[in-house]
Amino acid sequence: MRRLLMATAALGLLASPAFAHCDSMDGPVVQDAQRALEAQDVTPVLKWVTAEDEDEIRSAFDMTLEVREETDAAKTVADRYFFETLIRVHRASEGAGFTGLKPAGSVEPAIAAADQALEDGNVEPLAEELASAIRHGVEERFAVAYEKRQTAEDSVEQGREYVEAYVQFTHFAEQADHLADAGASH
Repeated sequence: MRRLLMATAALGLLASPAFAHCDSMDGPVVQDAQRALEAQDVTPVLKWVTAEDEDEIRSAFDMTLEVREETDAAKTVADRYFFETLIRVHRASEGAGFTGLKPAGSVEPAIAAADQALEDGNVEPLAEELASAIRHGVEERFAVAYEKRQTAEDSVEQGREYVEAYVQFTHFAEQADHLADAGASH
């Protein structure tokens, strides 16, 4: 099951913003924002926005610092405002919408593994897991399509079952190929 989730996540990266993790409380954008707020230095978050958007982030950062010292509630609200502003601006620069700040723990396993690879400086576990997951996905879909192909001409219903399996198999292969050729984006 983990392999199938990893394959789905890996292939979904190509076409879907649903797997973005920059909008979660435990994602790298919020982690850098928390560090920036604690140090009272906006620099760690500026890498997440374009030069054109830097003034907006600096302004939001300054307003957050002004308010967050008033009360614990003000700090919570101000920090959340800054996180959401930063993520919204970051996502817009990638052509993606912002649908709200996600809770910690909402990062997909493949993305968490990619982050861990960067942290450890070792991509091998991630590469092996993804290659294995994709191989498993291809083999599983092939087996079903091949089996259904054997009886596809026996009846219209069996033909339709084959076509459904064929579409699943070929689309999976196509997405894997696109991912390998084009890379992934938000």
